[in-house]
Amino acid sequence: MAEKLKMMSGDIVQENIDYISERFPNVLKEVKDENGKLIRKIDFDVLKQELSNVIIEDKQERYQMTWPDKKKSILLANSRINATLRPDKEKSVDFNNTKNLYIEGDNLDVLKLLRETYLGKVKMIYIDPPYNTGNDFVYEDDFAQSSDEYLSNSGQYDDQGNRLVSNSESNGRFHTDWLNMMYPRLKIAKDLMSIDGVIAISIDYHEKDNLKKICDEIFGYRNFLAIMPRKTCEIVRVLADYELQNINDYVLLYCKNINNVKLVKKIVGTMEYEYKDSKGPYTLKAFQNSGENGTRTARPNLYYPIYFNPLTKELSLTKNDDNWFEILPKRVMNDDGRWLWSKEKFLNDKDFLEYKNGTVYRKVYFNESNDQNKYQAEKTWLDMFPNRLGAKALNDLNMKGIFDYPKPVELIKFLIKLASKNNDIVMDFFSGSATTAQAVMQLNTEDSLNRKYILVQLPEKYDEKSEAYKAGYKTICDAGEERIRRSGKKIKEKAGLLANDLDIGFRVLKLDSSNMTDVYYNPKAFTQSLLDDAVSNIKEGRTALDLLFQVMLDLGIELSAKIEEKEIAGKQCYIVNENDIVACFDTEITDDIVKELANIKPLYAVFRDASFASDSANINCEQIFKSISPSTNIKVI
Repeated sequence: MAEKLKMMSGDIVQENIDYISERFPNVLKEVKDENGKLIRKIDFDVLKQELSNVIIEDKQERYQMTWPDKKKSILLANSRINATLRPDKEKSVDFNNTKNLYIEGDNLDVLKLLRETYLGKVKMIYIDPPYNTGNDFVYEDDFAQSSDEYLSNSGQYDDQGNRLVSNSESNGRFHTDWLNMMYPRLKIAKDLMSIDGVIAISIDYHEKDNLKKICDEIFGYRNFLAIMPRKTCEIVRVLADYELQNINDYVLLYCKNINNVKLVKKIVGTMEYEYKDSKGPYTLKAFQNSGENGTRTARPNLYYPIYFNPLTKELSLTKNDDNWFEILPKRVMNDDGRWLWSKEKFLNDKDFLEYKNGTVYRKVYFNESNDQNKYQAEKTWLDMFPNRLGAKALNDLNMKGIFDYPKPVELIKFLIKLASKNNDIVMDFFSGSATTAQAVMQLNTEDSLNRKYILVQLPEKYDEKSEAYKAGYKTICDAGEERIRRSGKKIKEKAGLLANDLDIGFRVLKLDSSNMTDVYYNPKAFTQSLLDDAVSNIKEGRTALDLLFQVMLDLGIELSAKIEEKEIAGKQCYIVNENDIVACFDTEITDDIVKELANIKPLYAVFRDASFASDSANINCEQIFKSISPSTNIKVI
């Protein structure tokens, strides 16, 4: 008989009980719950003693990081939710082929839904959470609600259309509310990280120390890698007689397991030397003059075409055949620019030039005597990524003023390259201005790799007086998605032939309540008369594609998997990842349709309970699969 899918997030508490009981079987106890049913529980007094060679007293003083509601925040991270992610094809770009995801919804709920599917699969996480300055917002996770009340409200918003609340310094729970927001999200983030995964968190002085303490607890203090100060601006201003402007924030870097992590990028000197050839390590610098006088008019002798052969990787002043294409120095608004070198110097030193991303760069090699001393003094400072670069990136996309304090693309590229390689997943669950998506795409063009991203953002509504609202964006998600569209298009145009395989698409998914009605989760609560009236276990308005994505979550299939829609005998069927899943949620399914699906030999075949044309067709389904594809697991919803 086909097995029924649970269609809800995993029971993390039960999984933890199973894990502990394998190592310490004597701590497992059976007790009766309020209904008299036997359930398994951990005897924590026994467990504490197992983990100590001295007698532990509950009231013994110890060094620890705690705050009001800490235990509840741990409970919240482990609680289950009945929710799903619904695809939005209209807002997506290249839905059928892309491997990137943009998810709209409360990041805590989204992380819970992703936990089973992406357990141990995310290589790099970057987040830029609220800094808790007293003027920003934090997510409201209501600990006063009962579990059922919280779950029923999951994904819902307040009267202003968001799950964010102001956290002013006058609030008596100022640090508590911020910690309660961060702790469960980081706890789940650790579950998602691969064994060699790395997480980078931007923060400023308001909560840096508290963040360090909870990260030490969640990830382990041995897995701490660095606190990297970042210069946010170049000039220190006196704000008052007694106050200087703060000009830096920080990036905290942790890994999942210090024994497995291997940072990819090597850093020497004050610059990044991410390339190497027979002459040694080098970095790439612009060959086009970007200064105020870097125009053709100012130095006409430095304006000339350079030709590049993509087959031989050669640069030349002459076009030898049709394989060569022309590169000219261009400035903003198509005003002609100029190169740094004359033609004569180009001919003498062209071995020190390299083509990349549609233009020409200079190779600047590492000089040990000049660079190493500066490196030792400044290696932890991210002084090359000020905030103005973040604003400039948006200006270049004609999105000036749409986001507040966007992080520089260059900063996130630097961090991603530290710990990622080909086909790795990069996640940002405080997506905001969607800078991480642009950084991933840009980096993929530069090193010809194929990283994928998962971005999560609450659809916070813009104030009607804001620049973003006036520009036509109702929510921060609308603006973030548009930023990805524009930056992807620009990156692909600039990279030219080198971007043929670049993935600039993304699937938009939206957090929502489960597709399944209460009759699915609590069939005993329904009377026979209701069941006789054929109460559907699917909510009204939910599509077959909605059901498919909830099934993918339940079966642990990545949400970026290839989906083929196929019509078989007039029925809408889906094939996921060639043959991982075949699914048909239509009604009146006959033996002939089942045979066609069985011939695909899928890992899973999924139907609705009410899919089959008759009881005999339902029974025959299992027999047909046993005959044609005996290894297929048949599931029903």
